[in-house]
Amino acid sequence: MKARRLYTLFCLFAATLISGSTLAGNEDGHARATFAGGCFWCMEPPFDALDGVIATTSGYIGGHKPDPGYKEVSRGGTGHAEAIQIVFDPEKIGYADLLDVYWRNIDPTNPRGQFCDFGNQYRSEIFYHDDEQQRLAEQSRDALEELKPFDGDIVTAITAASTRTQDMVPS
Repeated sequence: MKARRLYTLFCLFAATLISGSTLAGNEDGHARATFAGGCFWCMEPPFDALDGVIATTSGYIGGHKPDPGYKEVSRGGTGHAEAIQIVFDPEKIGYADLLDVYWRNIDPTNPRGQFCDFGNQYRSEIFYHDDEQQRLAEQSRDALEELKPFDGDIVTAITAASTRTQDMVPS
């Protein structure tokens, strides 16, 4: 099953690179979501367990150094965040559902990292791929701010993702 997911992900990435399609949607009907929230390996399991999630990939996004390696990002200084990119079937699970899982698995009030991982590379950040994802991300953040389930203010950034897959550097 894992090999099939990896093969599917590879084919999706290759098709996107060749066609120049945007990350949010493809002709195959799958969509993308990209979230940073601490250690990327810790971010994957809650999403992998969801029906409709096809694959999760750990990587880096949001930095200024081309093609950084794990050690470079871990030391800080590249500007990248450890992140996961989720390939999902929007007919089975919606982006709003993914946001709900995301908010439940991070501390959105800590600007210095997540849980035991500290540094800018472990910041929480939502990278949206289209206007609808931006709207939903902002709406979900605003709803949390209104409910005030946290002691501090929400500092999770909502940022435009790159429009091509090579900008999400796999780990």
